[in-house]
Amino acid sequence: MRAQTISVTIAAPPECVYAYAANPANLPAWVPSFCLSVAEVDGKWIVQSPDGPVVFSFAPRNDFAVLDHQVTLATGETFNNPMRVIANGGGSEVLFTLFQTEGMTDVAFAADAAQVRSDLETLRRILEGSG
Repeated sequence: MRAQTISVTIAAPPECVYAYAANPANLPAWVPSFCLSVAEVDGKWIVQSPDGPVVFSFAPRNDFAVLDHQVTLATGETFNNPMRVIANGGGSEVLFTLFQTEGMTDVAFAADAAQVRSDLETLRRILEGSG
């Protein structure tokens, strides 16, 4: 599959970026394109997306700031999304790898990449206190 890693530099320590981004309750604030609301139901995080409810789960909390997550649609189709926070001087770099899945057009892939970039910029603004 074709892949693109999208990154954003955030002027905040990696542990702060990781703690905020790893909390599913914060998803509606920084991923408004996908997460209209979120609720924990029976130990699972249910995200209300523009296309209906999906189950969202992050990798277990870890010391490496790995934010890999799975999104499971109502159809049962699951997408794995690699995501990391790494130190960049006194701040952080957040990296999200997007895959062009089978059947996805180049136009749709470019639109997804633009949306991921926008969401990461929203995360940056929130954590830098300017949004």
